[in-house]
Amino acid sequence: MHHYNGSIIRRQQHLISCLVSNYHHSSISCNSSRMQTMMISGSPNSLEVDAISILRSIAPTLDSTKHKGQAGKVAVVGGCREYTGAPYFSAISALKIGADLSHVFCTRDAAPVIKGYSPELIVHPLLEESYNLRDEDKKSISMRVLAEVDKWMERFDCLVIGPGLGRDPFLLDCVSDIMKHARQSNVPMVIDGDGLFLVTNCLDLVRGYPLAVLTPNVNEYKRLVQKVLNCDVNDQDGPQQLLSLASSIGGVTILRKGQSDYISDGKEVKSVSIYGSPRRCGGQGDILSGSVAVFLAWARQLVGKGQPNINPAMLGCIAGSALMRKAASVAFEDKKRSTLTTDIIECLGRSLEDIFPVS
Repeated sequence: MHHYNGSIIRRQQHLISCLVSNYHHSSISCNSSRMQTMMISGSPNSLEVDAISILRSIAPTLDSTKHKGQAGKVAVVGGCREYTGAPYFSAISALKIGADLSHVFCTRDAAPVIKGYSPELIVHPLLEESYNLRDEDKKSISMRVLAEVDKWMERFDCLVIGPGLGRDPFLLDCVSDIMKHARQSNVPMVIDGDGLFLVTNCLDLVRGYPLAVLTPNVNEYKRLVQKVLNCDVNDQDGPQQLLSLASSIGGVTILRKGQSDYISDGKEVKSVSIYGSPRRCGGQGDILSGSVAVFLAWARQLVGKGQPNINPAMLGCIAGSALMRKAASVAFEDKKRSTLTTDIIECLGRSLEDIFPVS
C-alpha cells in the first residue's frame, strides 16, 4: 500500500512539473523516423507541452488485483439513422486504449447497425427522432429517455456527446436534458460533432462547468468564435483568441484540432504538435473524443487522490491528442494514402504500448 501511495505522489509531482515548465521543439529518433517526441528545454515562449511524459503519468499500470470497471467506464451519446460509424469509432477507441466498458446510447434505427459492428459495445436503443413521433407523445418519450439514461449516469466516468448525433430537434432536446443531468451528477463530458452544434446554440449547457471539454474542428471552431466572441477567427494570434474563447465561456476546456492541437481552459494554453499524419480521413475526430474521454477519466482519478492544483480536463486533452496523433502516424507509415479510420484505431494499442509498455 505504501509503495502504491508513493507511486501516485511521484506521478502527481511529475504532472505538475510537466505543466508548469516551458518546452521547445527538440525531437529525437525512436525506433524509426516516424517516432518523435518532445524534450524539456528552457525556451520561455513555447506553448508545446511534454505530452508523452504527461500521458505516461496518467495511464494506469495493469494490476491483477483490480476489478472490471476500475480502468474506466465511458458512454457515447450519439448515433442516428444516417450516422452509425462515428459513435462506433469513439466507443471502440475508448476500449482499445484501455477502458473496461464502453456504452453507446443511440436511436432505435442505429442500434442494430452499431451492435453489428462489434459485440464489445453495450448498445442502448433509447433515443428517438421526431420523424416517427406524434407531438402529443414527445413529452412522455423525452421523460422516459431521460429516466433510462439517468439509471446509468452514476456508473460512468465520462460521457462523449455528439458523434453521429444528427440535428433532429427533438433528439437534440433529449440530449440537452441528458447533459444537464450529467452536469448535476458531476460527470465529465467530451463534446464533439453535432454536440458542438447543440452547445454553440445553447452555451449554458456547458458554461461554468470545468468538467466539459469541447473538441472543435476548423468549421466548428469558427462558429464558436463567431457566436461567443462576435468576430472571425484570428490565426495570427490564435492561442490568445483560444484563451479568450475558453475564458468567455467560463470553466470549459477547448481542444482546437489542427496541424497542431491547441488546448486551453481559459487560464493557460498548451499545444501538442508531435507525430501526426497528412492523411485527413473522416472519423479521426471520433477517435480523439474517445481517447480524451478515457484519459480525462484516468487523470481525474489520479488528481483526486492528492488534489494537486491540476486541471484533469487539460491533462486528458493533452494525452488524448498525443496518442491519437501517434496512432495516425503509425497507420500512415503502413497504409499511406489508403489510411482509414479503422486502420488508426488498430494502431491505438500498439502506440500506447510504445509510449508506456506493460511491465
